[in-house]
Amino acid sequence: FSILRSKGISLKEPLRPLLELESGSNDPMAIFLTTGMIQLLTIPGTTIWDIVPLFFTQMIVGGLVGYVMARISVGIMNRLKLGYEGLYPVLMLALVLLTYGLAVLGRGSGFLAAYLLGLVMSKEDFLHRRSMLRFYDGMAWLMQIIVFLVLGLLVFPSRLLGIAGSSLLISAALMLVARPVSVFLGMAFSRSSLREKLFVSWVGLRGAVPVILGTYPLMAGIPQADVIFHIVFFIVLTSVLLQGTSIPLVARWLKVDKPLDDRRPFPIEYFSTNGFPGKLQEIVVPDQSAVVGRPIVELHLPDEFLIILIARGNRFVLPSGGTILEAKDTLLVLSDQNSFEQAQAQITATDPRQNTSKENGSTT
Repeated sequence: FSILRSKGISLKEPLRPLLELESGSNDPMAIFLTTGMIQLLTIPGTTIWDIVPLFFTQMIVGGLVGYVMARISVGIMNRLKLGYEGLYPVLMLALVLLTYGLAVLGRGSGFLAAYLLGLVMSKEDFLHRRSMLRFYDGMAWLMQIIVFLVLGLLVFPSRLLGIAGSSLLISAALMLVARPVSVFLGMAFSRSSLREKLFVSWVGLRGAVPVILGTYPLMAGIPQADVIFHIVFFIVLTSVLLQGTSIPLVARWLKVDKPLDDRRPFPIEYFSTNGFPGKLQEIVVPDQSAVVGRPIVELHLPDEFLIILIARGNRFVLPSGGTILEAKDTLLVLSDQNSFEQAQAQITATDPRQNTSKENGSTT
């Protein structure tokens, strides 16, 4: 998504949520498979059937712990009063580590629990949500830089030449055979089009996690673990260079891309509090809306619905009752959910007179 965003491209629905779900759920599964295979290689007498119950235990316990802790964490963030705003990211980090630890204590997947914690909380509104999103976005980039820097120190470029041939064959098999076959089998009963399935088949991008998992055999003392690590590193490098750089081109070629919704940031930021149920949201006035050309005072909007600011082209407009709304205006509003839904339905409703004129024009 960072690659697509840098090119000003987004993806059509339902590709974006599908790939986000896959990228988040891949890591717990990859960690389980890696540790399971190491267990088979290092513990005599272990069979594949010993790992199957462990899989269900890890996924079920990790999922339950992550969901329950997300609900508890939202309540804690909204009710616990800390003296300084800077303490809330620390509290959030403590909750993440607690969630991971509880899942591991219950023999569940701590990574899955932490992922679900973030996924569920991202859909909720709680105190200092925006400031924490900015803080952890920066932390995520910092952690990625550190991971690649440390892993790069473990790689010997001279050893990559010796495994280049076999690594390229494995990369080709993963990109052209394994990934497409698994995608088409997994999406066999979905309503996705052929173009969408082909795109999902190509974007099986590999990042830092496989390289980190490549260190597991080294720590377990498995024979030829150093060769395994360098092969994994080479495959990841090949994936980034081939798949990563071609994703925008493939998206355009398969016609699954759409322009990036580049919203202008408003010069206003709102922090939710317990005493007010409303929140700051945006509404875009459609071209054929019935409110186009009408002043705000004539719309009779709900009492709990307040237009704070209007983004119009490259400027902002401070609204008043006599402000006339124009097509493609972006309204920044403060409202509770019920009033917001009522006003949104009214603002986005099509003007029947424009539909009639269009029909008459087509008849003529």
